[in-house]
Amino acid sequence: MPLAVVKIGGALPGHVITGPNCMPEKPMSRLLPARARRTFLAPTAKPAFATYALVVATLVATAGAGADTTDVHYDVPAAAATLPALQQRSEHVVIISIDGLRPDAIDKFGAKTLQRLMREGTFTLKAQTILPSKTLPSHTSMLTGVDADQHGITWNTDEVDSHGHVDVPTVFGLAKAQGFHTAAFFSKTKFHHLEAPNTIDYVRSPKGGMRDPMWLAPYTVSLVDDYLKKSARSPNLMFVHIGEPDFAGHLYGWMSGMYRKAVVEADAAVAELLHDATTRFGAGNFTVIVTADHGGHGRNHGSSDPRDTTIPWITWGKGVQAGATLPATVKTMDTAATALWLLGIHAPAEWVGHPVASAFTSGISVAAVRH
Repeated sequence: MPLAVVKIGGALPGHVITGPNCMPEKPMSRLLPARARRTFLAPTAKPAFATYALVVATLVATAGAGADTTDVHYDVPAAAATLPALQQRSEHVVIISIDGLRPDAIDKFGAKTLQRLMREGTFTLKAQTILPSKTLPSHTSMLTGVDADQHGITWNTDEVDSHGHVDVPTVFGLAKAQGFHTAAFFSKTKFHHLEAPNTIDYVRSPKGGMRDPMWLAPYTVSLVDDYLKKSARSPNLMFVHIGEPDFAGHLYGWMSGMYRKAVVEADAAVAELLHDATTRFGAGNFTVIVTADHGGHGRNHGSSDPRDTTIPWITWGKGVQAGATLPATVKTMDTAATALWLLGIHAPAEWVGHPVASAFTSGISVAAVRH
């Protein structure tokens, strides 16, 4: 059945908020009164209704299995080949990106799961993203370890047909080239640029168009849950994107009441992901990095304003040194470098990202058993 989207008056501001299979029993379905469930209304002077409305009449689940790819052709960087072997510190690394999450929203809105990870792990609420502080350029830097002047992606829409995939190595391709299993769950179509062929063993993302424009967290988490339960091989590197705060920020404004609810929803999704990872990998057998691509102010982001560029960077789990002091400036590019470092892989010499080694204990290693 088709997805029905109704626009009342004028052009829609920000992102379209919708996604397939947003299960009614999930918290997102309770963000609004019963008669308005699955309906997002942008604020106006009128208290009951708004100028813009998105009415999701029927939410559909995407069909088809994830794309399994093989025979990656990334070469080991020559510089890395001459370096001494790195110690592998974690068998499983999970990167969770909460789109548009401002660091000050964590405590202000009582994001309990993130607060727990901060208490039990280590973190900084002063990490920095790149310019432009937008979703696609920032995530590309997060997952390639280089700034926009190197990866070249400065636009913020799905333009794979005209620009193709990112043409610098991604953290997925470099890990896969070393024999690790990779997986990614993207909730926006623009991430197709990061799905370079033969780099991600299992990837799920919206197909695009009116039927499948983007996903809400309950659906994305359900895909992760299903994959971790059924996959014959556990991922060594897994990335999960959660979009709720960004969706709400564009429609209602960053730090608004609806943004608060979106942060709480994203926090609940992180809790579910941790549960699923613990079930698959075992308690204490994986390392998590939770971060964001950008913040925001008003109903937008992308500028050099600190509210746009400052992001959280939290790590928790295997090998993490609780309460460690992190460097004065952690950059989004450090996420990719840290993930590779945890897996025992040298980052390319041209990367500007560096492992946040001070967040982890020394002398932690794992047996090179990949299952």
